[in-house]
Amino acid sequence: MNQPVIQTQALSKIYDGAAALQTLDLCVPQNAIFGFLGPNGAGKTTTMKLLLGLIQPTSGSGTIFGHDIVKDNLAIRARVGYLPQQPQFYKEMTAWETLSFTASFFYKKPKAGIEKRIRETLHLVGLEEKAQRPVGGFSGGERQRLGIAQAQINYPDLLILDEPAAALDPIGRRDVLRIMERLRQYTTIFYSTHILDDVQQVSDTVAILNRGQLVTQGPIEMLLNGSGQTLYNVGLKGDSSSLSQKIRQQPWVSHVETAQQNGVTQWQVTVTDETAAEQQFFRLLAGEESVVVTGYGRKRYELEEIFMQLVEGDDNEC
Repeated sequence: MNQPVIQTQALSKIYDGAAALQTLDLCVPQNAIFGFLGPNGAGKTTTMKLLLGLIQPTSGSGTIFGHDIVKDNLAIRARVGYLPQQPQFYKEMTAWETLSFTASFFYKKPKAGIEKRIRETLHLVGLEEKAQRPVGGFSGGERQRLGIAQAQINYPDLLILDEPAAALDPIGRRDVLRIMERLRQYTTIFYSTHILDDVQQVSDTVAILNRGQLVTQGPIEMLLNGSGQTLYNVGLKGDSSSLSQKIRQQPWVSHVETAQQNGVTQWQVTVTDETAAEQQFFRLLAGEESVVVTGYGRKRYELEEIFMQLVEGDDNEC
């Protein structure tokens, strides 16, 4: 099996007696777009600083590419690109000059080779037409894209992005998400955010942090299954009493909740056998002449719904 890109064991950080991060066990697989979620102050930035060796853990350990985050920090940094939450630039420098300056720390190849890499990177983030403009005149979205370009200039095997789209308008956020999608084929992306819609658009794996503690982690599709139950939402017009009895008698149906809304009977049906439900459920509904089916489909949870359940439940336990 492929070794995880990032792995931590009971990683913790305490500031002045207060735990910013508590016993974090994290596993980031290769080639993932890994969304690291949590409310503001949950410990996301602290985790990233620990991974990058910018601060030292109070206890626990972690590795990136199998290298210890404390002992092998230089080896890790050579393979990692980092975008802080608020990237800073020399305003009088152009985008080209900014990337040229950054590239000089990584490349000793001929000038033509470095310039080729800068052109590739500017094209990747959609800034080739603004290559010779001073960064001081860039919009917030353009500055974020330049920050991603700067983090990507050395062909990193891992990109760590701290809230890459948090301060942007919808267009800026869309542009950043598109860049992340393009980068998927080249690198593993580990990014923090509290914008849940962004995560649902681009991430394949997620972890949720709350008050310094890991609440859950895993593939996003698994998380969106909610409690693990399979639910169907059904809308019906007409007399559904006999159909309701028939549905409740099916061996693959465990529960039916009923409500009325604007003259429509709404069912939420919990099933225990997904295959049987897929094969039989709609046929049973459509075969009942006394009703008209106005809505039918498997319930898909939104990430915000799952996030609030997990975070609020975690808060209530404390």
